[in-house]
Amino acid sequence: MAWNGETALPMGRALTATRRARLRSDASLVRAAQRGSADAFAELFRRHWPRAHRAAWLVVHDAAAAEDVAQEAFVSVVRSLDRFDRRRPFAPWLHRIVVNRAIDWARAHELRRELSADSAPESAARERPAQAERPSDATLEALARLSPEQRAVVVLRHLLDFTPSEIAQALDLPQGTVNSRLRRGLDDLQTLVERPGTR
Repeated sequence: MAWNGETALPMGRALTATRRARLRSDASLVRAAQRGSADAFAELFRRHWPRAHRAAWLVVHDAAAAEDVAQEAFVSVVRSLDRFDRRRPFAPWLHRIVVNRAIDWARAHELRRELSADSAPESAARERPAQAERPSDATLEALARLSPEQRAVVVLRHLLDFTPSEIAQALDLPQGTVNSRLRRGLDDLQTLVERPGTR
């Protein structure tokens, strides 16, 4: 039987670095990343990129911007990882950064659109992430017309399956505020889907 000198395991049973990384929890990956492991951070990125990108896209409705927002969120994570409290889960912290950046982008975009009445959304900018299960076109159009704050809580609750308390933690809001934004957002969404010309 052949042996692997580094791991003192039979070669046929030795775990590859990729498989070992997959078996590690987020907490252990964060701990390793805080100690400077690029492999650990790469694995966190691989695990969390699809949902981070989807969250950004569902808030901004712009493929290029969603990619930029999600990438900037990960850059922010790298910069502040040493201050992250490992006793807390990683995903809600990341999503808080992603959604807050997406809200900022959406607000700035709406302001630019108001200042430039002749600007029209480009079809390429409306591309959707290929990997995501998508709501209907009518729902997406209506979602895009909600305020960024309402859109964020609706996306987190109904498209990313966060609980209201997780949303409150992710966005650093009181749960009552989350509940009222959800209620108003869903009411507005229903009106916009049923009567597209409204608002």
